[in-house]
Amino acid sequence: MDLIPVSSTEPEPEPEPERGAVMGKAYNVMAATCPSRTVLHRIGARWTVFVVNALDDGPHRFSELKRHIRGITPKVLTETLRSLEADGLVSRHEYDENPPRVEYALTPLGRSLLVPLRAVRLWAEEHVPDIEAARARRPTP
Repeated sequence: MDLIPVSSTEPEPEPEPERGAVMGKAYNVMAATCPSRTVLHRIGARWTVFVVNALDDGPHRFSELKRHIRGITPKVLTETLRSLEADGLVSRHEYDENPPRVEYALTPLGRSLLVPLRAVRLWAEEHVPDIEAARARRPTP
């Protein structure tokens, strides 16, 4: 069997991108100055998961979100929605009506968070007994 030589004019295959490489930039969440840390900080903020999950089934008014997310104060809900809107995860739509009506919805970027957040939520729900047992075994100070 004859081997056919590969032309030396063919371009080299592109190297695999670095982990976390996006559009030519490499991100490393462990680096103190990496901007991906601010993204994780937003996603990991206390109320973000609840707001994103509440918007999973479609747009909601502020009062609906407040009723659905028990324990959140109006001030914290406002701050969370503003931060999520600034990050491009939530959109705010004002209707030209009287009385005024505003609805919040997930953007396509926000919807892309649903799968990983569902996985975390399911993990948490599945492991509640294990975590409670571990806490019970730990002596209180």
